[in-house]
Amino acid sequence: MNVSFFQELLNSIAERGRSLLEGSTGEGGTGALTDLAEALQSGRGEASGVALAGEILSTYRKADDAEKIAFFRFLLEAFTSDEEQITTAAKSYLKHPSPETQAALESAVVSPRQEFFRRLNLAAGATSGIVAMRADLIRFLPQAPELAAVDSDLMHLLGSWFNRGFLVLRRIDWSTSASTLEKIIEYEAVHEIQGWDDLRRRLDPSDRRCFGFFHPSLVDEPLIFVEVALTENIPGSIQELLAAKEDPAGDTPTTAPTTAVFYSISNCQKGLQGISFGNFLIKQVVEDLAKEIPSLKTFVTLSPAPRFAAWLVRTTNDEPGAVDDETLELLSDNSWAAHAENQEHLREALLPLAAEYFLIAKSGRGKPVDPVARFHLGNGARLQRINWLGDKSAKGLRQSHGIMVNYLYDLKHIEANHEAYVNEGIIAVSKTVRSMLSSSSKTKTNKNRKEAEMPKNATVGADE
Repeated sequence: MNVSFFQELLNSIAERGRSLLEGSTGEGGTGALTDLAEALQSGRGEASGVALAGEILSTYRKADDAEKIAFFRFLLEAFTSDEEQITTAAKSYLKHPSPETQAALESAVVSPRQEFFRRLNLAAGATSGIVAMRADLIRFLPQAPELAAVDSDLMHLLGSWFNRGFLVLRRIDWSTSASTLEKIIEYEAVHEIQGWDDLRRRLDPSDRRCFGFFHPSLVDEPLIFVEVALTENIPGSIQELLAAKEDPAGDTPTTAPTTAVFYSISNCQKGLQGISFGNFLIKQVVEDLAKEIPSLKTFVTLSPAPRFAAWLVRTTNDEPGAVDDETLELLSDNSWAAHAENQEHLREALLPLAAEYFLIAKSGRGKPVDPVARFHLGNGARLQRINWLGDKSAKGLRQSHGIMVNYLYDLKHIEANHEAYVNEGIIAVSKTVRSMLSSSSKTKTNKNRKEAEMPKNATVGADE
């Protein structure tokens, strides 16, 4: 169905519904959020329901944080499952198991809040409004943790509304609408885009690509996007990829590219936090690029290590002597990156620690502490290379002391790597990275750290 036509139809229904609502909520058809929510949940006709949903979203947008929190607390308390009904349905199912009693139990357990949000989604443009609601809710959770139940209901519904079947992969280039390009500049989360000229350098040349997932209800709003560079080899620094060229639009490679480098991936909608799109995005882009450019044989990332510096501080505090005093003194001032002598000392000191960070250090759940590593390893990639001074920006030096990582997506081994990581905690890693571990790191055996190496008889991709 044509989206604009559908939106116009909803708007028309809403306009007719507003005339039916005038005065019905006690405040000229607008009323308080709670009054409007109760009216919507009571089950009015289609026209009035669309109008009510629109009024709720409009009123919510004008509310301050205190009013929004009060509204979420109302949803938590007023639209909750009936415990007596759940108990009765459960006893009935246990006594007479059948599709009918199971359906009755499932209906009793489902929170009425889910039905409220479904009805709220009737309004034109409601989906984006509900996503914005959840972004607020996530922001409120630290001060109002009891609202987690409301967040769970919202995440459940959004996970269904934004599942892979509804998403559309689109290439983003210099001819894409200005409104979308503005969003790319705004949402870039890894390497800040320094205005329109910088954006053009990332989109316009023949050796650059950008792809994003879009949803029919958020027409010009990307959900997630990835930036790709087409090169002849695996790069070790972001500086070389983002360096300005004299004529970016006319710079045509003299040889066919062999390597696709995924150097930035950004989630765009805070309200969709916890709903994964990146794994589908990278795998589909890999498949599409392989078909479009047959010369591409290597698919690799150039990824940040955003928590390495923080981990190093914790390690130093927990294990005095783990990092020598000279190294700590040099790291206290980022000016070390401008001096070759300091660079060499820190290279020798930090690379073994970086290998430990990726291969041994674990979170409380037994997964790598680095969130980017968890993402790519969970997708079936292999930890291929750790790059010294891959990011010399202030942000890169602050977060990771300049270290960047290449994760290799070997099409023949993605599924095997994924299964080994998910089921056994095995990290697919090249010999080059494994060899960086210091002898002391290799012998660590405490319960929070264990080295996850490939079995000796396993071959996962070609080692460097």
